[in-house]
Order: sequence, then structure tokens, then C-alpha cells
Amino acid sequence: MAVKLDGKALSRKMESELLIRSQAIIDKTGVKPVLATVLVGDDPSSAIYVNMKGRACKRVGIKSRKVLLPNDSTTENVLDKIDELNNDDSVFGILLQHPVPKQIDERACFDKIALSKDVDGVTSLGFGKMTMGEEVFSCATPGGIMKMLEHYDIPLEGKDAVVVGRSPILGKPMAMMLLNKNATVTICHSRTKNLSDIISRADIIVGAVGIKEFIKGDWIKNGAVLIDAGYHQGGFGDIEIDKAIDKCSAYTPVPGGVGPMTIATLISQTIKSAEMKLL
Repeated sequence: MAVKLDGKALSRKMESELLIRSQAIIDKTGVKPVLATVLVGDDPSSAIYVNMKGRACKRVGIKSRKVLLPNDSTTENVLDKIDELNNDDSVFGILLQHPVPKQIDERACFDKIALSKDVDGVTSLGFGKMTMGEEVFSCATPGGIMKMLEHYDIPLEGKDAVVVGRSPILGKPMAMMLLNKNATVTICHSRTKNLSDIISRADIIVGAVGIKEFIKGDWIKNGAVLIDAGYHQGGFGDIEIDKAIDKCSAYTPVPGGVGPMTIATLISQTIKSAEMKLL
């Protein structure tokens, strides 16, 4: 029977530990760490995610500061706000909610975030350091996935891992993190030829392509580990899990798998940022 990699349960366990750590910071310094989230525009899905992160901050005893910018903001407006937060000593983590309106240079805005406050792991410098094996805050979603794999004792060394998706904040860093753990990694995407053949050989499959049930159940070999980082209306992911669940060895549910671990990792890294500066 396949093991369910329960991100919701693990994130709650992490939050219990994070509450103790945040309280220790407050007791020793009198400072309550702040995670600032910059939301540009009025995208309803983004607003939901920001509110979820705010509730998570409250559960672990830190502050959440929501910074709202209008939909017609320019790149310069966002850069100025991020610079202001970089220079605010009460802020220990900065998150720019993705996606931003099309007129904004998202990469320039990500890279404006100070490395010490890049708790969502989105800067080019942070990605480069992570790739080279240096200590740095990880991209939150792949970082959360790695925590989950470690918690459930999923072996990575020497395993054939396929990451389907190449986004700069999910697919690419996910591949590098697996490579750093000595997995043999193949990066695929929506235009990869003979994708079914590549996936059929994989011990570990990460669905991060953003297309509903793009990875078919009959492509997956017996005993594979399925990590689904997608979410689509109705509780579907990027992997056709209902046709693979009987032959995989472990899987992440959608929802309740990768999503909660993303938020828990973001909060954990904010607290770590505060500990590094205050303790």
C-alpha cells in the first residue's frame, strides 16, 4: 500500500516547533519577527495565498505585514517598496507574491530582495549559491518537498529522479536540490519528446509543470515516488494519481501535500533569519 506523504500533518508538527523558537526570540530580545508580503494588484487567488500565510504567521507567534500595491504599479514602485523593507530592521523576511501584473519586471523585483531576507528563495544569487551547495534560504516549495522526503525517509542517493517543469522558483531549484543529494536528475517540460519513456524509468517523479494531470498514471513504474506540486480546480494535480496510486510506493495528496509544506518552510526560514540576526 502506498505511503501518503502528509504535508498537512508534517507542517503542523513543524509549526509546533516553530512556535517554541519564535517565543524564545521574543523572550530573549523583546522582538517579534515580521514577515512582509508584497501583493501587487487584486488577483483573488494571490489574496487567498497571502491570507493563508498570514494565518500561519499568527499560529507560530510572528507578525505578518501585508503590503498592498495597486494593479497599475510600475516596476520602480515595487523596487522602491522592497528597498524600504530591506532597510526595515523589524522585517526579517520579504515575500513578493507571484504572479505580478504583466507590466512589472518580476525578476528585477525578486532580485532586489536582500539575500538575508530572501526567505522565499527567489533571488538569482540565492539560486546560484544553493546550486553550489552553499548555505542559503531555499526556494520554499522545493525546500518543503525536500523536508518531506527527509521526514519520510525516502532515499535519494543514486535514484533516478525526473522533474517535470522548469520554472525558476520550482522546477529548476527542485532539480538542483535533488542533484545535491546525489540523485540522478532529468529535467523535462511540456515540450519534451518521448516523455512517457523518460518517466517510465523514474524512481522519483516531481510534477511541477502546471498542467492538470499532464503526467499520466500508466507512464509510472511500480514503486515510484510521486511528488505533485500542482494544484488545479477540483483538487487535481499535475499527476494522474488515481491511475497510479495502486502501483506507486509513496505519493503526495492534492491538496494537503506540497502546499502546506511551502508555507511551513517560508515561516521556518523567516524565524531562522531572525535567529541569525538576533541570537
